[in-house]
Amino acid sequence: MANVFVTGVAGFLGSHVADAMLALGHNVAGNDTLLGGDMRNVPKGVNFYRDNCCNYLDMRDAMEREETEIVYHCAATAYEGLSVFSPAVVTRNIVDASVATFSAAIAAGVSRIVHCSSMARYGTNVTPFLETYDCRPQDPYGIGKVCAEQMLKNLCEVHDVEYVIAVPHNIIGPKQKYDDPFRNVAAIMINRCLQGDPPIIYGDGTQRRCFSFVEDCLQCLVKMGFQQNLNGEVINIGPDEGAVTINQLAKLVMNITGFRGKPVFMPGRPQEVKVALCDSNKARHLLGYQTKVSLDRGLREMADFIQHRGPKPFNYHLPIEIESEKTPKTWTQKLF
Repeated sequence: MANVFVTGVAGFLGSHVADAMLALGHNVAGNDTLLGGDMRNVPKGVNFYRDNCCNYLDMRDAMEREETEIVYHCAATAYEGLSVFSPAVVTRNIVDASVATFSAAIAAGVSRIVHCSSMARYGTNVTPFLETYDCRPQDPYGIGKVCAEQMLKNLCEVHDVEYVIAVPHNIIGPKQKYDDPFRNVAAIMINRCLQGDPPIIYGDGTQRRCFSFVEDCLQCLVKMGFQQNLNGEVINIGPDEGAVTINQLAKLVMNITGFRGKPVFMPGRPQEVKVALCDSNKARHLLGYQTKVSLDRGLREMADFIQHRGPKPFNYHLPIEIESEKTPKTWTQKLF
């Protein structure tokens, strides 16, 4: 049994990690600002701190109080498309928050840090993305994630702390924030369709992605905290089979929700990578990764969750710092 601390524990991925740790009998604590999280997501049994990851002293004190051994850093303002229009808020909550969290964890004497990065690190590399590729991020979010990785590697190697970097991609599932107009394409589509509104697609909809159901990612994340041969590894997690276009995703969502109509197309967003697919062979080799949940089943579970909690109007909860002719009208005119 270990003492585990999860950042972003009220968020989508963090709350699922906390669920998994509790199910294994570990003691779990975590923090969240509730900027993108929901207290209903926090599992019973978690010692919750409403602290900001950017606040080093608060984070260190919480981790020391919990006698933390392993940290899962899941907190992030994961806004790839928004980051070219709101770089300050995104960078602060990616770079500053990560560095403060890593520093606090090391000062508190943890033995391992599991950092959740993003496939935005790969940018326009040839697909499928391999962990051995040089990082070529195309937006402030991806640049921030690469910076956080480099800081983690530097600090952990200097101070003899183990670390593992997870690279999840397009995770979907219950508890994902679905009233957020800036991210989570599948959740946005489902929320709109359940309210009788058509999916909105940026560009021509031929962008290709693999979507990762959260349960499939958890099998890897759990091992990253405890398996002995993983120090310093960067590992893609999620499927590399079953890629779909955004147009195909929209059709699946409309079929599942029973929406009758056609998607609405809007101009493409700046710096969006056309094809973003990861290779999962390293996860198969090191972690025994298997894709167990189909995209159709994952979307149906999301739709059931959103229907149960109730479809919501979209909440424009983050500021747009740079507004220009390139800023999507869906945001400036609040079209979601």
